[in-house]
Amino acid sequence: MGGSTFGQAFRVTTFGESHGPAVGAVVDGCPPRLALDVKEIQRDLDRRRPGQSRLTTQRQEDDRAEILSGVFEGVTLGTPIALLVRNRDAQSGAYEAMRDVYRPSHADYTTEAKYGVRDWRGGGRASARETTARVAAGAVARKLLAEVAGVEVLAWVDSVHAIRAEIDVDAVTLEDVEATPVRCPDPEAAAAMTSAIEQARRDGDSLGGVVSCVARKVPAGLGEPVFDKVEADLAKAMLSLPAAKGFEIGSGFAGTLLGGLAHNDPFVPGPDGRPVTSSNRSGGVQGGITNGAPVLLRVAFKPTATIASAQQTVDREGNAVTLAAKGRHDPCVLPRAVPIVEAMVCLVLADHWLRQRAVAG
Repeated sequence: MGGSTFGQAFRVTTFGESHGPAVGAVVDGCPPRLALDVKEIQRDLDRRRPGQSRLTTQRQEDDRAEILSGVFEGVTLGTPIALLVRNRDAQSGAYEAMRDVYRPSHADYTTEAKYGVRDWRGGGRASARETTARVAAGAVARKLLAEVAGVEVLAWVDSVHAIRAEIDVDAVTLEDVEATPVRCPDPEAAAAMTSAIEQARRDGDSLGGVVSCVARKVPAGLGEPVFDKVEADLAKAMLSLPAAKGFEIGSGFAGTLLGGLAHNDPFVPGPDGRPVTSSNRSGGVQGGITNGAPVLLRVAFKPTATIASAQQTVDREGNAVTLAAKGRHDPCVLPRAVPIVEAMVCLVLADHWLRQRAVAG
């Protein structure tokens, strides 16, 4: 039962609703003696928080992280780490008119069908507000991966609607990603994306797109076939995100257009004597196990479901009604999805690193 806990060796449980007092996470399984400062968690939360640019929801939340347990004198204790972020700018009154109405393509009806009750204020647990807790927990996983293996996880906006960026995956940096509010490292594409998102907001509409992510310096050997392949867990992690509708790793669906000879990644001798691949259409994973190449993945996000334009729907009594949603919503989730995707990749890789350590010692 449940569904709010993720991972096996590095376990994360998130809690809280969009307009409740707070959201947070409990991280269990983090090794002791890992240096951890709340500023490292805050750095990732600042990239996810609302109101950071005109392209995002104007809900004003500082998203200040609090560490309630599991850290003492700047290091982890090996005990559960409780992380809390208080909600300070919830305006539930904006949702009053929607308490008995099901928003199209949102979780209102399905949540009520499952539980018989729902928190109509901002979507409750189905709101992207829940991902605040994931990003906080992901920052702990990011620090662990950096310390034990030098792993770097970086995501960016690859496309918005029909606008596609041209990105050198091997060269892209955090500074490139953060250079524009849309978090696309291609300046020309970023400008076009920004214009499109602003136009969608003016039109009372929303846009979707794709976030790409690379994890560099991932050691070979992570993954637990057959049901816990690393790409299977990455897929689960990505598709658990609000508005996520598609997942690819490596060549993804484009690989179906190639023959085996063209698609295979040849092995060549590496500088340390270990084999490396001369291409990376596998996305750094073969047979469900990392091969030492960068892990490359893409996540498709649908247009934000809650929009200002009038839409046809029904109420709890089954009556047809017209809804023009109020409240503060992202006209495009992509810019704020970037640190969320990174967080989930970090959680998956930290979990598999700990599981591999248990196997290999």
